[in-house]
Amino acid sequence: MGRVTERRRVIRIRDGAVSTRPDTLVAEEPLEIRLNGKPLAITMRTPGDDFALAAGFLVSEGVLGRAEELANIVYCAGATEDGSNTYNVVDVKLAPGVPVPDITLERNVYTTSSCGLCGKASLDAVRTTARWPLGDDREDSEDSGGSEGSAVRIEPETLSALPDRLRAAQRVFDRTGGLHAAGLFTPDGELLDLREDVGRHNAVDKLVGRALQQGLLPLSGSVLMVSGRASFELAQKAVMAGIPVLAAVSAPSSLAVDLAAETGLTLVGFLRGTSMNVYAGEHRLALRTAVGGA
Repeated sequence: MGRVTERRRVIRIRDGAVSTRPDTLVAEEPLEIRLNGKPLAITMRTPGDDFALAAGFLVSEGVLGRAEELANIVYCAGATEDGSNTYNVVDVKLAPGVPVPDITLERNVYTTSSCGLCGKASLDAVRTTARWPLGDDREDSEDSGGSEGSAVRIEPETLSALPDRLRAAQRVFDRTGGLHAAGLFTPDGELLDLREDVGRHNAVDKLVGRALQQGLLPLSGSVLMVSGRASFELAQKAVMAGIPVLAAVSAPSSLAVDLAAETGLTLVGFLRGTSMNVYAGEHRLALRTAVGGA
């Protein structure tokens, strides 16, 4: 729903002067995701795009891959004293014939705003469940979804411009200073979609979920730009959505680099100004000098 921000009283101290004023804060509330009526996960998120968040989460879990596999998503009544709906519980119903994971044997997940997986997945699990291999960026016509199946090639100069374009499109961040962002770009740097959330993994889920609902998966002709660091769960979400390039303004984790190397994901970190580190998949970058060294 629309509770993206909230107002709170704050005591402001500037150069020794004390005053009180209202401050705009980013909203953070729990969202319980149910699958065919059974509890699956709880995530702390910024309200808004909840259906897309749930759909994107299920893409990263390997449950969904196409719009026709999703029957519908509805809000369930939340627990309040007066019986009103909190809009903090959603139920995802799969289309007939879509396999339902045995969630009683796997796990019910509590995901914080900084952790999307909490230790569930391994490199082998992601590699074996990904529907769209990233090896050469080419998908046949049957599996290409909304993409045209051409190899991604991106200029370093184009990558360098993405953080500023991402930041310029963050409308809620301007009011709160407390949101992560995930942006989907073309290899030419055109912004296709942007989502904000208190959790970076939620922002990515919202992007991927919207793409699923629009029948655009796999996102094989796109670049994912995220604020903050590139964790394993963000690399996993990119791979599961068929995104070949993940760029972040901060550092990747060692497991994210391992996953990128094993799956063919191009992983770029410390993307600041004209500087960047390429940790895997350098063949997608139009580099003009030879790459050497250990």
